[in-house]
Amino acid sequence: MTYNSIALKLRLPYILLLLIAFFLFMGKQEVFAQDKERKVIQLSGIILNADSTDAVPGVNIYVPKKGRGTTSGRYGYFSMPVLEGDSVVFSFIGLKRQTFKVPDNTTGDISLIVTMQLDEIALSEIEVMPFPSEEELKRQLLAMNYEAPMAIDTRGNLSPETLLRYAEAMPASGNENWRYFQQGRVMQIQDRYGPRPFTLLDPFAWSRFIQSIKRGDLKKKD
Repeated sequence: MTYNSIALKLRLPYILLLLIAFFLFMGKQEVFAQDKERKVIQLSGIILNADSTDAVPGVNIYVPKKGRGTTSGRYGYFSMPVLEGDSVVFSFIGLKRQTFKVPDNTTGDISLIVTMQLDEIALSEIEVMPFPSEEELKRQLLAMNYEAPMAIDTRGNLSPETLLRYAEAMPASGNENWRYFQQGRVMQIQDRYGPRPFTLLDPFAWSRFIQSIKRGDLKKKD
């Protein structure tokens, strides 16, 4: 085997890679040339629900494999540039996907009113069983201790200890969550526009504290 044949074998993979890259580049250039020949059209419109009364915000509007797309706004309006012959897809969770093909030789912009239909999926009935068999369910019911979860006093009411345990495990109500949210908003505003108040340096707080001492509010009550 000569030196030239060995060098040719070593260079053969690089030559193949260069040829593949060249053909890919030429294919992309052809696609770009075809896109440049097509006319750019402004596609806009509004998206409504099935009964055409309410707008549908957040609908995905895109051209597959082109990297172009947008979403409908708060009032269902959208606007995006497309090319002649593009297939525009409208998709949203819970609604049927729709496709609109931009016609060729269009003279001006295109305005659409898209009505999205509900995508109903019928699921088969499922029977939920916490135990693998009916015999296991009966065995677990017979082995349950009914006095452990709730302690009942002689009057038939729940004991104070049980009520306290339930109160500690109870989640916050809507009013409590709203109050915490408002407090957080106020703290954010204070941090944004100025430092938080420091009560130790507040003369009015010291005045109220001294008055409470004179009134005897801090004395231990019997």
